Amino acid sequence: MKDGVNGVALAVFIFFFLAVTVMGFLAARWRKAENDSLDEWGLGGRSFGTWITWFLLGGDLYTAYTFVAVPAAIYAAGAAGFFAVPYTILVYPLIFTFLPRLWSVSHKHGYVTTSDFVRGRFGSKGLSLAVALTGILATMPYIALQLVGIQAVLDVMGVGGGENTNWFIKDLPLLIAFGVLAAYTYSSGLRAPALIAFVKDTLIYIVIAVAIIYIPIKLGGFDDIFAKAGDAFSQTNPATGAPRGALAPPETGQWTYATLALGSALALFMYPHSITATLSSKSREVIRRNTTILPLYSLMLGLLALLGFMAIAAGIKVQNGQLAIPQLFETMFPDWFAGVAFAAIGIGALVPAAIMSIAAANLFTRNIYKDFIRPDATPEQETKVSKLVSLLVKVGALAFVLTMDKTVAINFQLLGGIWILQTFPALVGGLFTRWFHRWALLAGWAVGMVYGTVAAYGVASPTQKHFGGSAKEIPGIGEIGYIGLTAFVLNVVVTVVLTFVLKALKAPDGIDQTKPEDYTADAGDPGVQVELPPATAGTSH
Repeated sequence: MKDGVNGVALAVFIFFFLAVTVMGFLAARWRKAENDSLDEWGLGGRSFGTWITWFLLGGDLYTAYTFVAVPAAIYAAGAAGFFAVPYTILVYPLIFTFLPRLWSVSHKHGYVTTSDFVRGRFGSKGLSLAVALTGILATMPYIALQLVGIQAVLDVMGVGGGENTNWFIKDLPLLIAFGVLAAYTYSSGLRAPALIAFVKDTLIYIVIAVAIIYIPIKLGGFDDIFAKAGDAFSQTNPATGAPRGALAPPETGQWTYATLALGSALALFMYPHSITATLSSKSREVIRRNTTILPLYSLMLGLLALLGFMAIAAGIKVQNGQLAIPQLFETMFPDWFAGVAFAAIGIGALVPAAIMSIAAANLFTRNIYKDFIRPDATPEQETKVSKLVSLLVKVGALAFVLTMDKTVAINFQLLGGIWILQTFPALVGGLFTRWFHRWALLAGWAVGMVYGTVAAYGVASPTQKHFGGSAKEIPGIGEIGYIGLTAFVLNVVVTVVLTFVLKALKAPDGIDQTKPEDYTADAGDPGVQVELPPATAGTSH
C-alpha cells in the first residue's frame, strides 16, 4: 500500500462523486409529476423504459459489495467463490416466469411492495407484516455492506488516517458520503439512483474491460496468473490445517456450491430493492425484455471474479480480504485510472444503498404504518413518512458499520439471505396459485426463519464461534449444504401439510382481492387502480 494519501486518485474520485451528487439533486426535476405520492417518490412514477430499468436493476443487483466481495472470495478461497456467477445465470430464467405476473397485478391494483400483494392475495395482514419485517431486516445489513465497500476504497486511498486517528476524523469522509446520499435520496426518491446508475454501470464496465486486458499483460498472461494462484492455494492454512483453497471446487464441496448457488438464485428477487426497481418500469414488456438482457451483467461478473486470481499473482497481501481488489487497482493502475476504479466502486455503493433504503421505507410505510398505525393516511402523508424512514434506515446502517466489527455486518447479510428466502412461498407461490392457506404460509415462514437462524448461529469458523458461515449438514442427507435452502424446503413442507389440514378443517381462507386476468394485465389495459384497496372485513391478522 502506498504511503499517505493518493492525491491523484482522490481528486478523480471526488470529481465523479461531485458529478453524481449534482445528478442526484437534479433528478428531482426529471419527469417530475404534480402529485406527491409514493408511486412518484418511491417508484419513479412507474415510468421507466427498458434501458433505464436495465441500468437501475443492474445498479441495484451488482453493488459495491459485489465489486469487492466476489473477487475477494476468490482471493481467499479459490473457485468456491465463483458460486455468484452460476446463481446470477440461474436467476434470470426463474424471474422471467414470475416477475411479469407480479408487475401486472401490482400495476393493476397499485401495489408498491411485495407485502401489498401478499395482503391483497391472501387477505392477511399478519402474513403481510411477516413479509415486510423480513424484508426490512434482510435489507439493513445489505445497506451496511455498501458502506464496507466505500470504506475499503477510502482506506486504500489513505483517506481518514490510520487506526489510531480520532474516530470522527477517520470516519468523516464516510459520514459526508452518506450525508449527501441521504439528502438527494430524500429530495429525488428513486429517480436519483435511476439517473446515477448510468454513470455507475458505465464506469464499472470500463474498469473491468481495462483490468481484464491491462493487468494480465503486466502479470505475464493468464498462464502465469493461474499458476501462481494454484501455488498459493496449495499452501496450508495454519488456522485450519487444510489447503488455503483450490482452482476448482473439490468433490467434498460440490453440494455446498450447488445449494448455495440455487438458494441464492431463489432469494435474489425476494429482496425489496429488487422488486422496487422492477415495479418502477412502465410496462410488462419492459420486464420481459430486461430478463433477457440482464445476463450481460453475469458476463461482467465472471470477468470481475478473475480479479481475485490476479490479486494473488500480483502479490497483494492484506489482512482484510475486502481490501484486496482496491489494493490491486492502486498497485497495477496509473493513479488517475485507479481513481476511476475507486469511483466505480464508490458510486456502486451509492446507487443500491439509495434503492435499498427506499424499498425498506416503502415496506414500513405501506405495511406497518398504514396497515397498523394510520389506516387513513393520505398519499402525501405516506410519502412524508417514507422519506423520513429512508433517512432513519441509512442512519441505522451507518451506525451499524461504525460501531461494530465489519465481520458482523457480513454475517448478518448472510443471515439476511437465509431470511429473505423464506418469503418465496408466499410471494411466488401466490403469483401462480391461491391453494396455499394463509395460516399455513405464516407457519411455514416461522419454521424456516427459526431453523435458519438457529442453524446459522451454530456454525463456527476459525475466527468466530457463531454465525461463521451459511453452510451446514443437511438433515437426512448428510452432505454440507446452504442453510437457507434447507430452511426453505422445511418451510414448503410445513406450508403444504398445514394447508391440507386447515382446508380439511375449513379454516377461514381470507378474501382474494385479485382476479386471474390481473396477472397478465399491461399498462394500456382499462381499470388500473393507483391505490391499494382498503382492507375488507375478511382481512385477518
